[in-house]
Amino acid sequence: MTVDNVLYTAKVHTTGSREGSSNSSDGRLEVKLSNPGQLFAAGWSACFLSAMKVVAGEMKIALPADTAVDAEVDLVTEGGGYSLAARMNISAPGLAREVAEAIVAAAH
Repeated sequence: MTVDNVLYTAKVHTTGSREGSSNSSDGRLEVKLSNPGQLFAAGWSACFLSAMKVVAGEMKIALPADTAVDAEVDLVTEGGGYSLAARMNISAPGLAREVAEAIVAAAH
């Protein structure tokens, strides 16, 4: 993978592993962890929804205000190692299915 341009870098300091805490470098996020997988799913779904908004804007399509992303993130074993797998379940009430699918595909 070749990076053309870094648009944003998130910086977070974490201690204590799964039962620890995380703090962002800008001070806007302070969280005590009990299930960081849920935090990861929240962040991933928010980023995906943002990508959908960008794509919809480029396509000159109004994304419904109540568009939502439900994320399911799995920790899996694969080839002797660990990785993440995700499913993004999209709800875009009032948007034709084929239009929503085009937006999701382009956002991916």
